[in-house]
Amino acid sequence: MPRVDSIPTKSLGIEDRSLTASTTTPQRPAFHGSGAIAFSTKGEYGVRLMVQLGRHFGTGPASLAEIAMEEDLPRAYLEQLVVSLRDAGLVISTRGAHGGYELARPPATISMAAVLRALEGPIAPMVCASDDPEHAVLCDRSARCTVNVLWVRVRDAVVGALDSMTLADLVPPRIAPATPVQPQPLQGALTPS
Repeated sequence: MPRVDSIPTKSLGIEDRSLTASTTTPQRPAFHGSGAIAFSTKGEYGVRLMVQLGRHFGTGPASLAEIAMEEDLPRAYLEQLVVSLRDAGLVISTRGAHGGYELARPPATISMAAVLRALEGPIAPMVCASDDPEHAVLCDRSARCTVNVLWVRVRDAVVGALDSMTLADLVPPRIAPATPVQPQPLQGALTPS
């Protein structure tokens, strides 16, 4: 039986609490979903990180320290999440005084399914419904199971919803700063000579 205080991570495992412990951030509930289908704090915080990177897209690298402060998230945890996102080819890093992280491609080309797979692993309500061939054979009942079709349909519905959304759908449009309007002389007005 899993510990009550552990935080579930990949759809097939348990997250190491030492990665999420923070002395500066108040403890959050260990499980954010309803229990039937849920994503862990890796998914939640990782999506929030990606949205912030989406907001900075085209302006150069963003500092994880600034994102952590703006989102009220532990920086050390974001540093671990960004490794998975970089390994998945979703973000790139730049070293140096003005370094940080930025999206590897435009937000409109990054599906939320890709983001959550990078953070959570295979998306599946049950092991037998995983779209990862390595995990799909772990169930010893698959030869005689009659309910697998249910889990596959649930997986397909969740993945379909995530595939239909991109990071751009979550990033508010950037509002261009207003440019001051220069007053124009009125037609027929006297002008000094």
